[in-house]
Amino acid sequence: MIKAVYPGTFDPVTNGHLDVIRRGSVIFDKLIVSVGCNPLKESLFSVEERMEMIRYNVKDLKNVAVDCFGGMLVDYLTKMEIRIILRGIRTVSDFEYEFQRALTNRVLNKNVETVFVMTSEQYSFLNSTLIKEATSLGGNVSQFVPPDVERRLMQKFKHLQKKESE
Repeated sequence: MIKAVYPGTFDPVTNGHLDVIRRGSVIFDKLIVSVGCNPLKESLFSVEERMEMIRYNVKDLKNVAVDCFGGMLVDYLTKMEIRIILRGIRTVSDFEYEFQRALTNRVLNKNVETVFVMTSEQYSFLNSTLIKEATSLGGNVSQFVPPDVERRLMQKFKHLQKKESE
């Protein structure tokens, strides 16, 4: 059985992420989408909320599981007995960044391989930061995220704006 981990912050999960997950689910026998806890990043959604959103949107993919990890990705892979990292590539700058990470991961654990999947062109410009910014400014992000994620984004920013005005 060929297993892989698709790690990320997924804050929030986008249609681009879901595209990579769907395509990865066809390539691998088992795909674990794992939400990383990065202390250097401030997240809008909690790890639990991000995992809920992913689970809801991949429930039809029987070979996809959702998990979370803290610390080094290579340590998580060792613990899970998985050797393959799945990463989506949108742009040339993504490739440069991901290539460096892949080489570093291989130095840290010589058994780890990274598989890159090119994103579908309609999602090549998407990232979670732009989606959060657009939502915070009242923009319509319905074409970039699933409906449940859009609803949660709007609720989160409505709540934050309410707190700021108090």
